[in-house]
Amino acid sequence: MDADFQDFKYKELTDKIIRNFYKVYNTLGYGFLKKVFENHRK
Repeated sequence: MDADFQDFKYKELTDKIIRNFYKVYNTLGYGFLKKVFENHRK
């Protein structure tokens, strides 16, 4: 993964952002629950 970040100006910050994104994604999952879409149609 480090090889992909060689050209980034803010490599460490970018790495932290991506790692935290995946922590949230793995905890919450993707998209909305079905209930959100059901409430939107009302």
